[in-house]
Amino acid sequence: MQLVFATHNLNKFREVKALLSHDLDLLSLTDIGCHEDIPETADTIEGNAVIKANYVKSVYGFDCFADDTGLEVKALNGEPGVYSARYAGPENNAEANINKLLAKLKGEEHREARFKTAIALTLKGAHTIFLGICEGSITKAPRGEKGFGYDPIFLPNGSAETFAEMSLLQKSEIGHRGKAMRQLIEYLSE
Repeated sequence: MQLVFATHNLNKFREVKALLSHDLDLLSLTDIGCHEDIPETADTIEGNAVIKANYVKSVYGFDCFADDTGLEVKALNGEPGVYSARYAGPENNAEANINKLLAKLKGEEHREARFKTAIALTLKGAHTIFLGICEGSITKAPRGEKGFGYDPIFLPNGSAETFAEMSLLQKSEIGHRGKAMRQLIEYLSE
């Protein structure tokens, strides 16, 4: 089976490809010649995932799954949420996003947060959504060199390590994207 994962993010593509069966031919947006930035105009994480999957199917004709992920911080009323990637501006700069978030939480003791991933699958005319959530908290300073995005400041519940201090396998086992991906994998194997 051939399936497109609607992403230009090489880190995210590698993370997902490592979880999928080797008999699935997984393609990225670059692989299918899609170089445009697909607009994410929905006001929910689920909505953005659906927009991306439907765009690839309608413009390029490939069955596709797309994800959108947001970090929701309780003390900030769910910010950055759907705006996580561009929290500090349109340039999608992870370091600037982290710095803005840490500045907004300065002096805040209640640092509960959660990562939420929605995966929208468009396959053979059917549309399905899978959700993965990982509860945790925001550290006071970045820790670790692995991962991407907010990983250096996200400490999953029950862990002494941030996502950026974990191996890819450890992160996938407990993380939001891994949880959503396992649901997708189970669905594809049926």
